[in-house]
This record gives sequence, structure tokens and C-alpha cells, in this order.
Amino acid sequence: MQTQIDRPSNSLAPIRDEDFRFSQARHLLLRAGFGGTEDQINLLAEWGPERAVDHLIHFDEIPSEPDARDAFDHDIMRPLSDSEQRTLRQARRSRNEAIVEQFQKKRMAAQRTDRAQMREIQQWWLTRMIQTPKPLEEKLTLFWHGHFATGYRTIEDSYHMYAQNRMFRANALGNFGNLLTNIIRDPAMLRYLNNNQNRKSDPNENLAREIMELFSLGEGNYTESDIKNGARALTGYTYDDDAFSFEMDNHDQTIKRILGVSGNLDGDGFVSAILRSRACPAFIATKLYRFFVADVPMDIKEMPPASRQFIAKLADQIARANYELKPVVRKMLLSQHFYDESVMKNKIKSPAELVVGAVRSLNTPTRDLRVLVEAMTQMGQSLFAPPSVKGWDGGRAWISTATMFTRQNTLVYLLTGRLPTGFNPIGMAQSFDARPLVRSLNNPARTDTPTRAHIASDLLRAVLDDRDESLAKRIADATESEKRSADDPRTLTEMLALITALPQYQLC
Repeated sequence: MQTQIDRPSNSLAPIRDEDFRFSQARHLLLRAGFGGTEDQINLLAEWGPERAVDHLIHFDEIPSEPDARDAFDHDIMRPLSDSEQRTLRQARRSRNEAIVEQFQKKRMAAQRTDRAQMREIQQWWLTRMIQTPKPLEEKLTLFWHGHFATGYRTIEDSYHMYAQNRMFRANALGNFGNLLTNIIRDPAMLRYLNNNQNRKSDPNENLAREIMELFSLGEGNYTESDIKNGARALTGYTYDDDAFSFEMDNHDQTIKRILGVSGNLDGDGFVSAILRSRACPAFIATKLYRFFVADVPMDIKEMPPASRQFIAKLADQIARANYELKPVVRKMLLSQHFYDESVMKNKIKSPAELVVGAVRSLNTPTRDLRVLVEAMTQMGQSLFAPPSVKGWDGGRAWISTATMFTRQNTLVYLLTGRLPTGFNPIGMAQSFDARPLVRSLNNPARTDTPTRAHIASDLLRAVLDDRDESLAKRIADATESEKRSADDPRTLTEMLALITALPQYQLC
């Protein structure tokens, strides 16, 4: 039985300055970003908790290149023009198979081009996560992508996926109500959940159901009647090419009752009814907690008491802030509970966190982005292609025999450029030197080369915040070679390969 002293904290009160050291700064940078170098972590520790959190939270004050609307081709999957539609209809009526086949071939060619652009967009986002000076912005963009999960394979329009990604980023730490208002107008989501087929004569319930079940309230907090009336409120919400379109003729303008609110409700009225529900702040608090703090069950009854109590306090903050997320996330990242020993080093890294974090913290080359994107897919996280509208399960679902094999091979690839499948010329063209990671090698006062065990100890601390000297000795012994000195770059890379293969490296 736990005593009062060792029981996990559920406090939303801020961590004390004196309790915020290297370990806590590292934890913050891993959870609110993708990790960082030892120097970056030390700087945050020196700043203290408030300045460190505010630096991450106020990313809107950091100048950077905005996403350009024309960065990718928006016309690949354009709809047929009026004249093209007339030509195709006429060809079908007259059974002119040659013209119909031309249209089919043109469509297939566009789909191939669009799939190629989707791969480019995946690489673009991965590059952005690696290079961004605003790690929390990208981490939140990843969070919303998993929350409002939309898959490219269903919508088959890469530009719509890119536009949705830009929308998530623009609202990353804004108001949750605005996100809901945007998502019911988002072409990718409208297509993904078939709301473009939602008409007053034949209501489609997909979007209304998933908004309540997966995006805002959770199971048990709405009725089938709420779904049916929500679907009616969303009738006529569709898109035209790349833009939202409201078709009044297809919109049900009769009285609806949703979550206790009655009236001639449209999509905005549906969102307002959801935001009035007491279940909404608790649901969003739970989703934020699971992503940033701990992998707990969605069912509040199955959660550890400290998590359940903390989420209740966080939900109260969301309601008080009228769904403004910045003050809520700030409070969460500063809280004593966020830095509790039961929370730190106890969350399994997603493939994105593993890959992006390795490059950002170890300063490895990115090598071939195509290889990294494919490796993430094999690890279970294909960007822009979550497995279902539920998004990724996360947690222990990230780990299996197959994914562990890929995880280790990917880290070896980043460190060495070598793939188990053979030679990769792009990957091998970039070299990596681990010596900057070793404090003792960069000490200007040193007069001789540190021992192999000392170097392994430095690497363990820099990479894992681990001070286990017996583990450092085992790593040193495993990389011992009469042909190479202790500070040989190849030796250091071998040590890092062993460290990144440790179970501890899979956690953040």
C-alpha cells in the first residue's frame, strides 16, 4: 500500500524552481517537443520552469516561414469543368467508349501524380518537425492530426490533406471551439466522413456521430437522437474543389434538438450545443493528458486515481478558459503532476517522436527522407494515413516484435547510413560524428583521452539522462577494440547504436 509520501502527485500547482533541473527540463522538451541536445536541455534548466514553458508555449512570437498555400499543386485532383462534364455525359449516352476511356486514363494519371505529391508532403512535414524552431507547434499539429484523424487513402486528394495540416497548425494552441467550427468545413474531413453526401432528403450520420464520439464528447455522452439531429444540422455542408461550400437547398431548416438545445440548428449550432456539454471539457482534457502526460485508458473508471483527479482539474481549467487552450496547456506543462516520477520516462515514443527526436537530439543527418517515411509506416505511423477515424492507439500498440526490429534498424540507419536491405547511396553520402555529444571530449582542460567507460557514461547521460555506471561499463566493454581508440568516431557510433537499442530509449 502506498504511503502519503510516495503516492503520485495529482497537483496542478506549478513545480518549484528548485525542483526543475536537467531531468525535468529534458522531460519537458521530450513531451512538449521532440527532445533536444544536452546543451538545449541545460539551457532550459538554467532558465527555470516558467521561462522554459513560456518559450515553448509562445511559439507565435518566434519568426518563421509561414506555410504557403501554393507550396503544392492544388489542381491535380481538380473536378471536371462544366464542358468536360457535358462531353463525358454525351460520350456515355452515345456509348463512345474511346472518349470515356480517355477520361478514365486522365483520372488514373492524376491519381498517380497525386500519390507522388502525397509522398512529397509526408517528407515536407517530417522535415518541418525536424527543423522547426517551434517544436510544440509541430507536436500539437501531430496531436490534432491524430485527434481529428483523416486518411489520404479515402479522400485521394493530397492538397486537401496539406490544407488540413495547415489548419491544424494555425489553430494548434487556439480555441477548441474554433477547431470544431473549422473541422465541419474542412474539405478533407467532409470527404473522409461522407458529409458531402449529407442531404436533407437522405441524412448521412457519419460526421455527426464521429464528432460526438471521437472528437468532442466520448461514448455515453450523447444519444442516437442527438446523432440524427446533428446529421440534419450538418446537411448541405460540403465542398467545391478546395473550398467549403454550403448548399442551402440541401440543408434541413426544420427544428432540431441536440444535447438539450432546440432550434433551427445548423453546423455552428451543433458545435455550440457540444461546447455547452459538461462532457466536452473532460473529454478534451483526457485526450491532452493521454498525448502529453501518460498513456491511461479513455474510460475514467479505469484510470489511476492521480490521473483521474488531475484530468478533472484540467477539465475545469478548460471550461473556465472557455476552451482557450494556451493557458490550459501552459498550466499542464508547469504542473507538479507533469513532473511526477510516475509520469517521467514512462511513455512509449511514437514513431514520429522516435525518428524526429533522434535527429534533433543526436544531431544525426536526416539522410534519405523517403527511407524515414517508409520506416515510420512500418513502425505503425504513416503520416496523413492513420489506420481509422479513431487515429492511432498509441502506447503499447507502438511496440511489437516487428516494430522493434524496424525501430532499431532505423536508428542504425540514422547513425551510420546502413540499411539491412543493402546499400543506400543517399544515406551513406552523409557522415555522422558523435564526439560533440561527449562532454569529457569537449573539456578544454583535459590532458588525455578519457577512458572508454567514461565516454560511455557521458553518452548515457546525454542521451538517456542515465547515470548507471555498471551499464556504461557494459557498453564500453561491448565496443572494446584493439584497433580503435576510445574516442574514435566509429567507437562512439557503436556505443550510440547500443544505447538507442536499449528499452529505455523507447520511452520519453
